[in-house]
Amino acid sequence: MQVTARDQRPAARARREQIVAAAIDVIATSGYRSATFQTIAAAAGIKSTRTISYHFAGKDDLIAAVVEDVFSTITAFMAHARIATDSFDSALETTIRATVALNDAHRASMQALMSIFLEHYPAGGSSTYGPDEETAVMSPIQQVLVDGQKAGEFTDFDAEIMAATIQRSLDGVAFLLRTHPDLDLDHYADELVSTFRRATRR
Repeated sequence: MQVTARDQRPAARARREQIVAAAIDVIATSGYRSATFQTIAAAAGIKSTRTISYHFAGKDDLIAAVVEDVFSTITAFMAHARIATDSFDSALETTIRATVALNDAHRASMQALMSIFLEHYPAGGSSTYGPDEETAVMSPIQQVLVDGQKAGEFTDFDAEIMAATIQRSLDGVAFLLRTHPDLDLDHYADELVSTFRRATRR
């Protein structure tokens, strides 16, 4: 039997969380294309894929739950990050360092998210990562840059392009960690901060 409405009993919520965690692990370690109900069930220690089908209407529904879970992780992590407010330069630096730290603390989740954004196309052909998602991701950095320019702290540049450049450098951390798991992330963060400080400071 497949349910269309979410079963809110504690046991059902726990099972969904177990399935989502297994999906994240499979995608992070083996890639999006390997994330079938069969491989996810095996990773979760579930005997039948029917259990997944009971809790999720299909793969699109499961992937949407994975994305929601990772976004919740990102939001919670960044909410507790100490983003400096004494200057826009410090705000940019601490945002960069916090994002690198996020990728370190939640490697599987971030690697899975990047793979989904690149390879998952829900029914209808639309990308999981579209203009709305891009705006949500880039807006915080872009706003720091714009405000820093208005305050005379940053030099003249296209804030949207600079924000995209910074964000893409941060997005790359997940992919680097897949091939270089022992990457010195403190050094990586130092280099990013130094590079973008030179690019933005007046």
